[in-house]
Amino acid sequence: MLEASDLYAWYGEGQVLHGINLKVGKGQRVAILGRNGAGKTTLMKCVMNGGPRVAGRVTWEGQELGTLPAFKRARLGLALVPEDRRIFEHVTVVENIEMARYAAGPGRAAVPVNEIFERFTMLGPLASRLGGQLSGGQQQMLAVARAVAARPRLLLLDEPTEGLAPVIVEQLARDVRRTCEESGIGLMLAEQNIWFARQCTDYVYILSTGCVAFEGDWAHFDSNRETAQRFLAV
Repeated sequence: MLEASDLYAWYGEGQVLHGINLKVGKGQRVAILGRNGAGKTTLMKCVMNGGPRVAGRVTWEGQELGTLPAFKRARLGLALVPEDRRIFEHVTVVENIEMARYAAGPGRAAVPVNEIFERFTMLGPLASRLGGQLSGGQQQMLAVARAVAARPRLLLLDEPTEGLAPVIVEQLARDVRRTCEESGIGLMLAEQNIWFARQCTDYVYILSTGCVAFEGDWAHFDSNRETAQRFLAV
């Protein structure tokens, strides 16, 4: 479904990615692991055309995306939840979700708001609360729910557990996995929390200084603990 080929990225003169090759199949759930500065967020932004200068190819269902802007990529079925969430703090939870539904593309009806609240049960009682009045964990739930409202085919989550309490991390893992399984949504998850990544995904890439240092399923990951220790330990 999604493929990055020989992907390079720069911010100004600073190069961040060095020839990334990566695939996410239809309905597949993939974790992108790595330390801070490894290039995880930059990779997500490259997929969505969200800022870096890029060389190489990003293809979606065989179509090279080239310079296609982010809003048109969203219409194709990609949805990014950025590291800093970027919910609308001055409007309510319901209004955040309603606005996100407009990103649904042709042939993909947006998810009704009541169905979003059934999937993300924490948000229902908060429906009329302003985004800026939510806790960090509640804002993260809303950011994910907002992305799901457009009925994406591939959900990109960038460091969703950062700064969250363990109980919220557990709830988020359940909600993300169930939503992907029930709706057939693929997942590309950039994360440092290995437990969370394991709950939500089936395949792993490890980035180190902008390069792919490892790829394989979780069984392969477990049998290569030295590799994980080398590239993930702080």
